[in-house]
Formats: sequence, C-alpha cells, structure tokens
Amino acid sequence: MPEKKNKYSSLKEPSRKKIILFKGISIILVPLIILCLIEFGLRLFHYGNKLQLFVKYKDNADYLVFNPDASKRYFTNRDIATTGNSEIFKKKKDNNTIRLFILGESTTIGYPYYHNGSFHRWLQYRLTHDYPDKNFEIINLSLTAVNSYTVLGFAKEVVNYEPDAVLIYTGHNEFYGALGAASTQNISSSRFMINLILGLRNFKIVQLISNVFTTISSSTSVTQSGESRMQLMAAKQQIPYQSDLYKKGVDQFETNMDAVFSLFSQHRIPVFVSNLVSNDKDLKPFISFDADGKKSAGFNENYQSGLSALNAKDYSTAISLFNAANKYYNKSANCNYYLAQSYFSEGDFPPAKIFFAKASDLDGLRFRAPQEFNTILLKLSRNYPEVHIVDTKAAFESFSGHQITGNNLIVDHVHPNLKGYAIMSDVFYKAINKAHILPAVGSDEMSFYRLLNEMPVTKPDSLAGLYRILNLKTHWPYNEPHAADSIKTETEEQSLAYNLVFKKAVWSDTMGELYTYYINKNDYKQARNVLEGLALEYPRDADLAEKIAMLSGVLKNDTSTLLYFRRAFNISPTFERARYTFVLFLKLDEPEKALPYLDYAIANNSAGLNLEAVKTAVNDVIQLKKIYAADTTNIDLVNKVAAIYLQMGNKDAALKYINKAEKLNNKNQNTQQLLAEIKTK
Repeated sequence: MPEKKNKYSSLKEPSRKKIILFKGISIILVPLIILCLIEFGLRLFHYGNKLQLFVKYKDNADYLVFNPDASKRYFTNRDIATTGNSEIFKKKKDNNTIRLFILGESTTIGYPYYHNGSFHRWLQYRLTHDYPDKNFEIINLSLTAVNSYTVLGFAKEVVNYEPDAVLIYTGHNEFYGALGAASTQNISSSRFMINLILGLRNFKIVQLISNVFTTISSSTSVTQSGESRMQLMAAKQQIPYQSDLYKKGVDQFETNMDAVFSLFSQHRIPVFVSNLVSNDKDLKPFISFDADGKKSAGFNENYQSGLSALNAKDYSTAISLFNAANKYYNKSANCNYYLAQSYFSEGDFPPAKIFFAKASDLDGLRFRAPQEFNTILLKLSRNYPEVHIVDTKAAFESFSGHQITGNNLIVDHVHPNLKGYAIMSDVFYKAINKAHILPAVGSDEMSFYRLLNEMPVTKPDSLAGLYRILNLKTHWPYNEPHAADSIKTETEEQSLAYNLVFKKAVWSDTMGELYTYYINKNDYKQARNVLEGLALEYPRDADLAEKIAMLSGVLKNDTSTLLYFRRAFNISPTFERARYTFVLFLKLDEPEKALPYLDYAIANNSAGLNLEAVKTAVNDVIQLKKIYAADTTNIDLVNKVAAIYLQMGNKDAALKYINKAEKLNNKNQNTQQLLAEIKTK
C-alpha cells in the first residue's frame, strides 16, 4: 500500500534566515516588553518624580506653580538638587495680565536675600504701582547651582505658557553648576549624550536606575560633613584660563544660549538677557597659578619686590615691578590683581579697571564668569531681533567709584546687595519699557529713588542676607573662621533673621511674627511694610491687600489706601471694596476713575445706600471740570464744583476748589460761604 501523506507535509519548513530574523526580533521585543511592563508598574505605583516644569497648584486647580522636583532632571545626586520659588499663575492667561518668566541661577533668585530682595520683586513692586489696573504674573524659575543647561531645558517648556517676555540672567555657574564642564553633577563630556539622558529621565525606569546608582555610589563614598553646596558642586576646582576645560565651558555657554535665543525667537517671544557683573575690585582671586620653568625666577623676583613696594605704599614703584613681572609671565591672577590695586591707589583708574578684570578672568576657581561671556551674549543677541541686551554691568559701574564694581554693590564674588538688586531691576524695567512691552506710564511713574525708599524689604530680610554671607565666608573657598562672629541675636529683628538662616524658619511665619511685634509697638508704618512684602509673595490674596489698605488708612496715606483697595477689588470684587475705592477717587478729585467702581456698587448695593444721587453728582462734577479746563478763571464754576463735593461730604476735594476760588477772588461771597460751611462740618 502506498504511504499515506501527512496533510501538513506540503508546508515548507521556515528558512534559516527567517528563523534568525524571528529570534532577533524576539531578543529585541521581549526585553522591550519587560521594560514597558516595569515602566507601567512604576507609573501605576507613582514611583519617582514628575519632572515637568509646572504642576497644578494644590489650593486652586485653575492655577499652576513651579514644580519643586523640576530641577532633579539636571542633578545626578538628587539629594542636592535645589528648589525655587512658588509663584502661581493662571492656566489660561487673562486679557488684562502681563506674564513675565525669569530664568537664571542664584543671583537671579535673589541670593542671599531671596523673597523681596530678588530683583524681580523690586520690578514687581514698581510695575504694580505704575500700572495699578494691570495684573502682573512674574514667575521666577531660577535655581541655585544650575547653569545654561537648566535655562535651556526650562525655556523649552516656558514657550507653551503665553509669556509676554522672558528675563534672563545666567553665566556665573557655567563651569560648576549642574551638568557644567567641571561640575560633580556632570554626566558626560558629550553634549549629545547629556541631552539624550535629560530626555530619558522622563522615564520612571531611568529614574529607578539612577537612584540605585546614586545609592550605591553614596554608600561607597564619604561625603565631608559641613561642605557648602559650592564645594560639593566644584569637581575640577582649578581651571586655567584658555585651557581645554575652560574652552569647553565657554562653548557650552555659547551653544546653549544660542539655542535659548533661537527657541524664543521662533515663538516671537521677547527676551531680555542681562550681561554679567562681578566683584572685580574687592575680591582677590581664589586661585592664582604660579610661573614655572625659566620664567619663574624673573617673575618671582619682580613680583615679590612689587608686593613689598605695594605694602610700603610706593605705588609707582609697585606698578613698574608688577608690569616687569608680567613680561616674564602674564598669567598670574594675583600679580594682575595687585597691579590693578597699585594703579587704583595711584589714582590711575582706566588701567586699574583693565587689570582688575584681567585678574578675575585669570582666577583658576571659576565662580565668576569671564568677560568673554558678555561678549558672547552681545554677539548672539545681534542674530535675533527678539533678544534685547540689558546692560546691568554699565549700570553697576555708573553707581561705583571710578566705574569699577566692588563691595559697594556686591556682597561676595557675584551676588548683589539690596541696592545692587534694585539697580538690576531698574535696568530691566527700562529695557522692557523701551521695547514697548508695557503701555506708556503716566505722570505718577515711580522713580528709581522712590523705589529705593519705599520697597518693602524688612530688617530681618536684610539681616538674613547678611547672616547668610557671613556664614558662607566661614566655608571654602573663603575660609574666614571669624566671619560669623558679628552675627547678633540681641534684638527681635536679629533673632528672627537668625531663625530664618540657621533654624530654617518659614519666611511667611517669620513675617507674621514680625507684623505682630510691630503692631504691639504701635509701629504701623513698619507693620504695613511687612504686609506689603507679604503681598509681593502672595499677589492673589485679596484679603491681604485689603488689610494693607486699611492700615494705610490709619497712616492717612490716601494713595496707598486707594492702590490696595483697587488691587483687592480687582482680585475679588465686593460692594465694600468698590465703595471704598470710589470714595477715595472722589476724595482725590478723580471722578472719572470713580465711575466704574460706583457703577459696580450700584449694581451690588448690599447696604441700601442712595448711590444714584451720588452718581448724578459725580457726572455733574465731570461736566463742570471739562468746562473749567477751558476757562480756569471762572470762579462760579469753581464754586459749583466745591459745592457739589461738599454736598457729598467730600471735604478734601471741596477744600481744593475753595482754595482755587480764593486765589481767583478771596472776597467772593459764595466762596466765603462755602469756606464757613466746611469749617462747621
């Protein structure tokens, strides 16, 4: 019998190539499926951090806030990742809102003062006074210990949140900040690899691997207790000028900033980037490289003799000797610094300025950005019409003796004092206005000197900044063991400042204690100052604004009272806020501005007042004032305005017009009758 065929025997055996291909696909797909399952599981159990720039504000889902975990994308050791401000803004921007984002590092966030010491808070205070009917959302996304990689990363997300402008100050942390060329937080020497890893860190499995690696690394290494973040971040401390590592940092800065400018320009977003300032005059270089080889003998002989001449105050001889030393070896930061000091002491300031800057550039510890960075920013800005250079350096020099910036405006190596931050805000303010980001300012524009006078920085704010710097200087690289000896806790303000710095007290709680302290002393002016500072921290708090208005009323400051009632009304309108506002506008003889608030009060008249009669009187005043503007000698018009104001019980505005009438004719019977009437009320 013939052999029966299997029904499957006609099917061909798979070829060797197909088997290899199938196995290859399996080798790739199976691990990929496993990784996807692990990723899904990690997300299901909410492992790791959400690294997006903004998260929902916990108290109001209509608002967003800076994600405190956003910086962890940029640090290999997440235990030293830094956090920034919590300034809320609406998911959907209102039509009347100007939204500004701030990008940068420790100077940009306001170190050592933070809060209202920061330049953006000085700017915020000025803008809200100049434009009381505008809503400003000024969101500072700056962090300490970061650099242009973080600025670029944040910029990629900021473009999606309707900025009217972006303000940038960055560069001093370029070498040692997170991912910097010489930082402990660097992950690769390749820019491509850095950007790839930054992208991969969105995946939970990558965060898991990173955390395991960090745990193993920390268990096998010993961290020195008491190290400052500066010391923890600075891996390759010594970076010679124009060395390969130096050039890598310069290239990193230029490439990242070019990408930042290009990104914002593509989205037609105006950028205001400041050049960089540092303490050149009063800070000796941290690291100076000695001469070696054949040149060392000639250099050392002239350098040491120059030091002797400088100590003897023989400045002309010191200048000759330091210049002679430079001919043998011109890369000594100390030699150039002492040469600059000699020129300065001799009264020859132009070369002093040149050599102070050169000494800073030659400093082997790169906590001050080299002059080259300012050149890069200027060069790049010329390629992008949307990018505006803010010349903070020139502004600082204009406030410094002989155009050389030092301790007069800088508290350490790069961080401004309070006046310095005020100047910085002024330069940004002028640049924004020049670019027409804002409407024209009225005649009551706040001047820079008024800003200096009125800015609500409390004494504990100022002292806390001082205490942070004194504490900083006890550590590397300053190593001044007695720097903190002048920290005092004798007064209430000193104790509160001490608690802020060393006991990590919550700033808002500290301000609450300070407010109570001033109220108990009946020091209402300082108490209002505290509340104004809190209002900058919490600009959407209508009750806080109303409280400032009430306290301003106690101090008989009508301008401030009106400003804060308007702000409270704009945030959360109520009948009472509208009533206070229109009454104050009428008191200041601004009836046109009173009308919108009067209309709101009429429509929401919870007190049952006869406001229609008030509106009729207000409209009469508006019409009479228009006629008076064309005929300022008409005493009858003046008396009519005074009479209407007096009928409304508005003695201040009535007296203003009675005084005008008396200047026209101090014997006018109607005027004298009004004057007598006002004295009886």
